[in-house]
Amino acid sequence: MTAQDFTPDEMMAIAASRALSNTDVCFVGIGPPSAACNIARLTHAPDITLIYESGTIGTAPDVLPLSIGDGELCDTALTTVSVTEMFRYWLQGGKITVGFLGAAQIDRFANINTTVVGDYDNPKVRLPGGGGAPEISSSSQETYITMKQSKRGFVEKLDFYTSFGHGEGGDHRTRMGITTKGPTLLITDLAIWKPDPVTKELTVVSLHPGTTKERVQQTVSWAVRFSDDLQETPAPTEEELSVLRALKARTAAAHAGNRVETA
Repeated sequence: MTAQDFTPDEMMAIAASRALSNTDVCFVGIGPPSAACNIARLTHAPDITLIYESGTIGTAPDVLPLSIGDGELCDTALTTVSVTEMFRYWLQGGKITVGFLGAAQIDRFANINTTVVGDYDNPKVRLPGGGGAPEISSSSQETYITMKQSKRGFVEKLDFYTSFGHGEGGDHRTRMGITTKGPTLLITDLAIWKPDPVTKELTVVSLHPGTTKERVQQTVSWAVRFSDDLQETPAPTEEELSVLRALKARTAAAHAGNRVETA
């Protein structure tokens, strides 16, 4: 299989899915995080527990939800609890192993903006907002992030701090009294990033097939750090691509009003 056989978006979703294990209890964000989590559930992690912010536990959607209020989530969940119970007992109770988030903007220390682009009182773009993301980023045992790379998204300074990552770096998270690990993984359409163990600055540890260091740097507003042991991300397998494309096809059909049931 060559780099021409799959798209950067497919590589991102599949690489993100591989980070999840069969025993994870994952708090799932809508969009790319949801795709990654459900690919994992449909391939190597069938027993993963997926939890969405609306209170659905053990969710196994046949199609990707449009929002946390999508009926698909409640219909396929093992149970649905109140949002209060979801946050107080499950999330703040430390039962979430991975919080999986998306972002509109991210900085070099994995702090996230999903609120506004530009000045808060007169923004260029008003985004969906934080929702549960600030709590997910602080209370999940660790956080994974997935998003496309662009200079507009990978910024030197956030326009708004929605979710605390590693703050100013180093031990800032600990000094803030946050005891969880925070962001431990960033998966993009070009690369896989991890925070430096000491400084907590995001560092590229793996380039996706066909990607170069120069291409990564062109899409980031700060000077990118690359691991001394830089790897190449394994290309998607036929199974992974088949599962992803079938999921996307079912989702497109369902949202167009032409539901396609799985075999």
